[in-house]
Amino acid sequence: MLYREAGQFKTSYKSDSQIFPILQDRIGMVILIAIAAIGVPLFASEYWLNAILIPFLIFSLAALGLNFLTGYAGQLSLGSAAFMAIGAYATYNFQLRIEGIPFPISFLLGGLSAAFVGVLFGLPSLRIKGFYLAVATLAAQFFVVWCLTKFPWFSNNSSSGVISAQTLSLFGFTFDTPASKYLLVLVIVSGLALLGKNLVRSSTGRSWMAVRDMDVAAEVIGIPLMKTKLLAFAISSFYCGIAGALYAYCYLGSVEPDGFSLDMSFKILFMVIIGGVGSILGNFLGAAFILLLPIFLDIALPFISQILHLPIPSSVVSHIQLMVFGSLIIFFLIVEPHGLARLWQISKEKLRLWPFPH
Repeated sequence: MLYREAGQFKTSYKSDSQIFPILQDRIGMVILIAIAAIGVPLFASEYWLNAILIPFLIFSLAALGLNFLTGYAGQLSLGSAAFMAIGAYATYNFQLRIEGIPFPISFLLGGLSAAFVGVLFGLPSLRIKGFYLAVATLAAQFFVVWCLTKFPWFSNNSSSGVISAQTLSLFGFTFDTPASKYLLVLVIVSGLALLGKNLVRSSTGRSWMAVRDMDVAAEVIGIPLMKTKLLAFAISSFYCGIAGALYAYCYLGSVEPDGFSLDMSFKILFMVIIGGVGSILGNFLGAAFILLLPIFLDIALPFISQILHLPIPSSVVSHIQLMVFGSLIIFFLIVEPHGLARLWQISKEKLRLWPFPH
């Protein structure tokens, strides 16, 4: 098989600890990035870029942020959409009120603003955990949306709280086409995903996993719980804030506080569960699954109804989608708690050992 690693020897610790230690993985990743960066902008339609690929990358980044907190650090959170809203509105205000600020700086400041608020709402994690912590982060969800609605300064005195994102430009180049926005999102998400992959392999990531598995034992061996938990909230909120800025500037162009609802937070949580808790790849698999499944059902259900001569109203289709989502979450929690990423890992192991029994 092409995936066999016979003849590939590791002669140093550095080569053994690479992100992609197998040559086939490195070649495959280069090909995937080349297709995403060159092939997709050339051949993908505007619909695919605007409606599928850009939101897929943005929600993958938001799911990655939540996975740092929930999958690696073991802290439950239901406020991901609120931190996305903070990133979007903070970036809007930095662009609006600081003349001539480059948009990468405003994106960075928007993410840092979300990180600051995330630390504030992460303080209860020092005393509570589990369901009670989830309720505390749920309070952040409602509080942030309420503030953005009731204080018109955040939306430049808009009565409805709606903001219209400014046009992004850098060094004279304007990101005003679907292809340019897609490439911008691809570069940011790829860079942050690579940074996150290295982060979870560092001492910080190992500290998160120690706290997740048993916080008392982690504290006994010298891991500072306060610093570790708050850092997880900060980095998670930072990633969600950047995703919120991209959501406003590269996807919708105009957003409102109610758009960052609890439903969006649950959607991001479902991406983490289905994709794989504690996995970088799982965030992308989960986002692809959650975004593509409704499109598949919209096409498949009318086709099935025509074959069976059973008309299915459009309102029923949305309910069927919710039923399928719930069923899949229950399925993955029972059968494969580590989600699609674990299934992919098992498949790779089978290919590495084929044709020998295992």
